[in-house]
Amino acid sequence: MSYIKFENVTKEYRSGPTTVLAADKVCFEIERGELCVILGPSGAGKTTVLNLLGGMDRPTSGRIHVGERVVTDLQGHALTDYRRLSVGFVFQFYNLMPNLTALENVELARQVCPNPLDPKTILEQVGLKDRMNNFPAQLSGGEQQRVAIARALCKNPALLLCDEPTGALDSKTGAQVLRLLRDVTVNFNTTVVIITHNALVAAIADRVIRMKNGRVEAMEINNSPEPVEAIVW
Repeated sequence: MSYIKFENVTKEYRSGPTTVLAADKVCFEIERGELCVILGPSGAGKTTVLNLLGGMDRPTSGRIHVGERVVTDLQGHALTDYRRLSVGFVFQFYNLMPNLTALENVELARQVCPNPLDPKTILEQVGLKDRMNNFPAQLSGGEQQRVAIARALCKNPALLLCDEPTGALDSKTGAQVLRLLRDVTVNFNTTVVIITHNALVAAIADRVIRMKNGRVEAMEINNSPEPVEAIVW
């Protein structure tokens, strides 16, 4: 079985008398160690799928498999452990603690996991060896995003979920962040899932899932992903 498998996953929200189908019988698979891009416009259901995959929300129906787990069956401490130990989250707006240095922000992840990676080593690997003692306000947007990625990686997660990780960045720093995420799959064998509305990002992915109106419109395997440097922004 594939590392990640969505089986007819539906998520409904009630808005007064109206039922909104944020995810409508979503089916797809992702292999371990892949970089997968979930692509679609605003309102396509991308964030809903990411939240369901990360155990931050529950589907109305359907099943989600991640490795040996059926995430949709997890309850209580088992669900908390899945989110805490197996999944790293990277958000568009970094969510760094402003009164902590880059190193201290990454060390936060170390405090909640039994087998974390070394924070200093991770910061060096994301190109911030000389910026560890800087506070977020002293870092550029791209540097802050790299701290956020380092913090997620410090947990040593099997799965890294990225919500529009380049959305607040210019093209140059956005390319740097994408290059880093591409390297993560190679260096850590981490499965990386990126949601984005930017179709250009699809070229670097091993797998592209295209969504619209809560449904998967297409899924494509890319046997020869483009290098990040080849993207014309």
